[in-house]
Amino acid sequence: MLPRGLTPVPLQVLPEGLVVPPLPYLAGIVVGLAVVGGSLFRQRPAVTRRVVVAFGPWMVTGAALHVLYQLESAPAVVAPLLSAPTVYATTFLVAGGVWTTLVAIEGLTVPTLLGGVGFVTAILASAVVLAAGAASGSLSLQFPVLGLLLSIVFTAVVYVLVRSVRPSITTATGSLGALVVFGHVLDGVSTAIGVDLFGTAERSPIPRAIMDVAGSLPTASVVGTGWLFVLVKVGVAVAVLALFADFVEEDPVQGNVGLGVVAAVGLGPGAHNLLLFAAAPI
Repeated sequence: MLPRGLTPVPLQVLPEGLVVPPLPYLAGIVVGLAVVGGSLFRQRPAVTRRVVVAFGPWMVTGAALHVLYQLESAPAVVAPLLSAPTVYATTFLVAGGVWTTLVAIEGLTVPTLLGGVGFVTAILASAVVLAAGAASGSLSLQFPVLGLLLSIVFTAVVYVLVRSVRPSITTATGSLGALVVFGHVLDGVSTAIGVDLFGTAERSPIPRAIMDVAGSLPTASVVGTGWLFVLVKVGVAVAVLALFADFVEEDPVQGNVGLGVVAAVGLGPGAHNLLLFAAAPI
């Protein structure tokens, strides 16, 4: 999703705009991931629901870093690490490094500290994005804040409804399930705001096809086209939780990791959209 007036650069989602960084950067990422992955493999830390939820702020950090890349505000020496899809590996490399360090120190509450460090990095990265927008004279918080508040309200409504109809789902997935719902609601709402209010172009084929369907309906001139994408995202999130409800109890590690990936697919793009709308010229 790209606001008008912003120089077209690679986006964070499939299928367009994927950038392979220069070989030295790519090699560094691969080596770094191997080191962190090897350390985690030896330590075999517990992959609990709380640990996966603690990676939520890191997803926002990655989104903010990629916005800096799009705004061309990142230092040239690190910019190749913030392109898509490299930013995902870069963010996990840092988060994984923090995780393995915390695990190595006995007596620490790993999920709390992992999430806390991630929260601080997310705030700092977001603040840099907003500062870049302010410096360029394009900072606008009205619609990003509105999108965030609507997403929180919609998430609460959806989660309460799911808990009322199928309490076994929310019991099995807990806070991680709530993160999945919030991430996909945020992605849906932010996309709808971009398409219907800013006239941005959706460059991912599936969302574009969904909104093309909404655009063909008689209601398009009244309520726009983004609403259908919001409903689809909510439906997907709830369906995933229903499918994973038993899985997370039978195999907590794989179930938690799977839900974490699903949450990232929504939360990362959603946070990215709101930060981009806030800092980029519309």
